[in-house]
Amino acid sequence: MYSESNDPMGNKMSGTEDIGNYTYNYDPDPESCEASQVFGNGSTLFDVIYYVLFCLGLFGNVIVLWVLVHHTKKRTMTDVFLLNLVLSDLLTAVSLPAWVHSSQSLPSCKVVTGIYQLGFYSGTFFVTLMSVDRYFAIVRAVAAMRTRRLRYGVIASITIWVISMIIATPQVIFAQLEEEDEDNNSFHCHPVYPEDTYQSWKMGRNFTENTVALFICLPVMIFCYVKILIVVSKSRNSKRDKAIKLIFTVVCLFVLCWVPYNIVVFLQTLQLMEFIDPCQAQKAISSAMPFAEIIALSHCCINPVIYAFIGEKFRKTLTKVLSKYFSRNYRSAGVSISHTTDTRDSSNTPL
Repeated sequence: MYSESNDPMGNKMSGTEDIGNYTYNYDPDPESCEASQVFGNGSTLFDVIYYVLFCLGLFGNVIVLWVLVHHTKKRTMTDVFLLNLVLSDLLTAVSLPAWVHSSQSLPSCKVVTGIYQLGFYSGTFFVTLMSVDRYFAIVRAVAAMRTRRLRYGVIASITIWVISMIIATPQVIFAQLEEEDEDNNSFHCHPVYPEDTYQSWKMGRNFTENTVALFICLPVMIFCYVKILIVVSKSRNSKRDKAIKLIFTVVCLFVLCWVPYNIVVFLQTLQLMEFIDPCQAQKAISSAMPFAEIIALSHCCINPVIYAFIGEKFRKTLTKVLSKYFSRNYRSAGVSISHTTDTRDSSNTPL
């Protein structure tokens, strides 16, 4: 069996691997191929960053979830997609602390791996689905009256979860515990692929990640938002400039968060195929991967800001809820506060 390092995405490579009658040494000279990096997975800095992302992701998504579940009377397709996106981001966020501390049992290792992988893929799909929803609402407004119904949103969401589970299953199956330090009785939780099919499984996983993010979701998002941009730019709505800025924000943040990670994964695939020098590639990938992972994982903290807090309807609903809460507290102290909020003709999303 061939194992990988203990990080959420399981991307770092080192050691040797036997394929057929050949032995591929990914680290032919440990000293010369050792990555010269100041920080890396397992360092105190990265442990702190994981906890910060966990806290921010948990805080933002729990607030959005609370408002959607308890203070949204009439739910729409957009609400369904936003709710599922929040659940996806919560799965990603709650799995982060588990990667800082070593798992002590195989079941917990597999559960954490499954939670992370499920949140990882479903989150990317639901961000794309939100873009498609906005496309139909703005560009295809007439057709949207027939297609943007609650039951269709539920069906699409269930389909996304099923697809994400299927994609995540191999990582759960291969997740294993390996002893890291006998003295401290600590273990690594990471994918352990069979030696004879290691390269196939590894390349398949890399190809799946690149396909989902770069070749499916990103082109769909760009298409939807370009069409939206064309329609919005021709309108005389007073909120046109704000909408255009938000379009660029959504696309740019997705690109900034996911493209660097996918580029590193693609380079890793080229290393596996020996299209580039394994030793030099290992240095670059080992140094770049932890930072690329952190940037990608930060997207679960950014989503609530983009799709909820910036959304006019959500902000008004949250303001109304908070004003009622504080008004109740102030009245109990002898102070009366009145606040009126109109939630008409607004959306849960930036557009």
